[in-house]
Amino acid sequence: MPHPFPAPSASTPGGGDSPLARLYQEHAPAVFAWLRLRAPTQEDAEDLLLEVFLAALEQASVLQTRDGPTQRAWLRRVAANKLADHYRRHGGRQPVLLEQVAESLYADDAHSPEQSALAHEEHTRLRLLLRDLPRLQQQVVSLRFVYGLRSAEIAEALGKREGAVRKLLWRTLNLVRVRYLDQ
Repeated sequence: MPHPFPAPSASTPGGGDSPLARLYQEHAPAVFAWLRLRAPTQEDAEDLLLEVFLAALEQASVLQTRDGPTQRAWLRRVAANKLADHYRRHGGRQPVLLEQVAESLYADDAHSPEQSALAHEEHTRLRLLLRDLPRLQQQVVSLRFVYGLRSAEIAEALGKREGAVRKLLWRTLNLVRVRYLDQ
């Protein structure tokens, strides 16, 4: 994974062989990966990575030590603190532009409030029709359409012949269709 920020080079103040440059080259990919998994966007992870290494620049003891695990632990702790601060500042939510919401909200008419209300009404009517069926017909419809069982499996579960289950399912669906259309 490429670094989100170029490492300090010899042309930058401090040079490419500075303690900060070495620290960055050694630990930035791991810290960035850790932040990217937890930050809402890549840009946030990049900003937080910059904040972590700015904190390291201010902490001379981290720059002077040559102990990689100690540096890594310190950087991880700072990254966790910076990430927590980020979420505290933003309330754990990323701001969304109203234009983005308006464009995508009803992109599909099937998800509009009117369509949702109509679908809910139809499901309620259908549920009431099914509730009024005799228990065996309710079981057959439920086993077929809720649990996805085939007629042979339903017959086995109910101790009936497969042909009888097929005929019962067909009659039940026709009855529900007629009652549904009559309402």
